[in-house]
Amino acid sequence: MDTTRAAPARLAAWRRAARELALVAVLFLAYKAGRQVVADHADLALANGEWIWHLERLLRLPDEAAVQGPLLSHEILMRLANSYYAYVHFPATVLCLVWLWLRRPAHYLRLRRALAALTAVALVLHVCVPLAPPRLTELTGLVDTGTRFGPSVYGPPDTDQLSNQYAAMPSLHVGWALAIALALMAVTTGRLRWLWLLHPLVTALVVVVTGNHYWLDGLVSMGLLVVILAVLPRPAPDRPALVEAAGPVRPHVVPAPRRAGHHRNPRVPAAADARLRPPGRG
Repeated sequence: MDTTRAAPARLAAWRRAARELALVAVLFLAYKAGRQVVADHADLALANGEWIWHLERLLRLPDEAAVQGPLLSHEILMRLANSYYAYVHFPATVLCLVWLWLRRPAHYLRLRRALAALTAVALVLHVCVPLAPPRLTELTGLVDTGTRFGPSVYGPPDTDQLSNQYAAMPSLHVGWALAIALALMAVTTGRLRWLWLLHPLVTALVVVVTGNHYWLDGLVSMGLLVVILAVLPRPAPDRPALVEAAGPVRPHVVPAPRRAGHHRNPRVPAAADARLRPPGRG
């Protein structure tokens, strides 16, 4: 192995990885900072929450309280839902991005752009339309399952300095989960690849059951993602790998030229009169 060439290639790979991590960190910090800009608009966010609830009733969407109510008597299920909401969203996104970066760089780039664009649009909506989640809107009748059963990722809204709880529209949990599922479906084959859609489906149910989002929050996020993916260029097809022929390569058998005065029956090949020639030269 040529170490003089391997070292610069390895260094270039580490530099690319550092740039990607820095970009993700900058986007995350910008998103957190932007959420804090509207953290004090509680009255407007609560009013918008009631308006969204009434709009869902006009659209004949299922009542979130009717979905959450039967599950409140099952503590284990509620703890599982809270844990899924708290611990699956970000790690699953990171693992998918890392795997695509290592194995499918073109698909990684498209997914990263889609997540960045969706997060940027969500930040604009959070600033323009602050929205309280249903667990903080009394009209909905939903319970804060994180506080009642645990684990909870949020503190009291008035003292929570790490997150803006009045930024429910759109649901990035649902949008990111769908983006991951579509990316993994694009790079896998077979019927089982449709199972990747279980992640966004479970996420959409979990965010409603835990009282963190309305149905419309997830639907708007999915609609925005579809538009973004339609605008982004499709990834270039992967280069086909060189496939070696199965089994050893047999050389061509070329009969030796006949000597003068020597006659041989052409139907009976003689091993002594044959010589081997490498493939591709005969």
